[in-house]
Amino acid sequence: MAPLPPRSFYGWRLLAAAGAIQLMLGALLTQSFGLYVAAIGQEMGWSKATLAGAAALQSVESALIGPVLGWLLDRLGTQVAIRWGLVTFGAGLMLMSQVDSVGLFYLAAVLMAVGASLGGYFALSVTIVHWFQAHRARALSALSVGLACGGLVVPVIAASMQRYGWRATALVSGAFVIVAGWGLARVIHGRPEDVGERVDGAPPALPAPAPAAVSATGDAPPPGRAAAEPAFTAAQALRTRAFWLLAMGHGLALLVVTAVNVHAVSHMTQGVGISVTDAGWIITLMTVAQLGGVLFGVAAGDRFDKRHVTAACMFAHAAGLLCLTWSTQMGHLVAFALLHGVAWGLRGPLMQAMRADYFGRRAIGAIFGLSATIVAVGQICGPMMAGVMADLTGDYRVGFTVIAILALAGSWAFLQARRPAPGPGPG
Repeated sequence: MAPLPPRSFYGWRLLAAAGAIQLMLGALLTQSFGLYVAAIGQEMGWSKATLAGAAALQSVESALIGPVLGWLLDRLGTQVAIRWGLVTFGAGLMLMSQVDSVGLFYLAAVLMAVGASLGGYFALSVTIVHWFQAHRARALSALSVGLACGGLVVPVIAASMQRYGWRATALVSGAFVIVAGWGLARVIHGRPEDVGERVDGAPPALPAPAPAAVSATGDAPPPGRAAAEPAFTAAQALRTRAFWLLAMGHGLALLVVTAVNVHAVSHMTQGVGISVTDAGWIITLMTVAQLGGVLFGVAAGDRFDKRHVTAACMFAHAAGLLCLTWSTQMGHLVAFALLHGVAWGLRGPLMQAMRADYFGRRAIGAIFGLSATIVAVGQICGPMMAGVMADLTGDYRVGFTVIAILALAGSWAFLQARRPAPGPGPG
């Protein structure tokens, strides 16, 4: 295994700032959006499909903006996009505090989604890929520690909603994002060359790390060995089988994740019959498990075949969702939280690391963006499928069961997604 970059490497400082941004977005959007959905639905009396439409619009936004955002990040850098993205996200949260109609709710959701795309995981992961190579999976997993820790704030958000109301909570949260996000974005630089450094902190006189070449079979290199980095263009990546299989697996993973994020709290309170407070603690346990999966990725993400790990995670997603769906006791909900959380935390960073390992940094923003367009199908269908079927059948069981079965197909997709070989060179 290649040695870690030196402590003086600016990439560590950048990684810490990126993790703090992820924590903020995870706490105030990814992990807590279900709380807002439940609270708004109860106050407004809207149908589950109507509420799920906001999540679907967020995913449509990701599909539309992804390729353009990737192209912009590859050419203009990430700091400006992240800074204004966080301002837009904060404005969306503040607008949500004023919601009194479905149209305004959807507009707030879209603003939050645009802001999260510009200033969140997409842009931050592209940045990390440019700064780290030999320990890329470890760095991307460390980035996701922030997202996982954001879930630990969910009980605080829930308590604030109960004491001050969801409107005041959204208003103050949005203002906080704008102030804190502006300062954190100043630390982010798109490429190490921007501050006179090199990938992985390599000394100026030495070439950046480029370990053993790709196997002609397309298999992953042995544990502890990284492949010589290819240099695919976006067009070349689109012509590979691996690009489409990774996108398929990623989309099916988010079919589960987005359905859970939007509807799990509603199912636990309405279908299982537990209190909002207890549901919040289940989400917190899920987040602790997610953090455990992320930390395992930090420790060992570059040591194992990522295809096999992500395939196993899809099985865990399916099993966890079935535990949630057919729960009759708290033990089933605990099993859901542990299985789904670990799978989410471990799988997420590894998928992006696989793309960067397979296609290189040459056009990674565009490749991530094109992938996001395909992945968005899963993001859109997950909440909508669960919400529509709940309206038709009276509960979430049919929708969640179908989604769990589909998740198993994602395991097959990741197993089949072998490294393209031979890859094009940098010329």
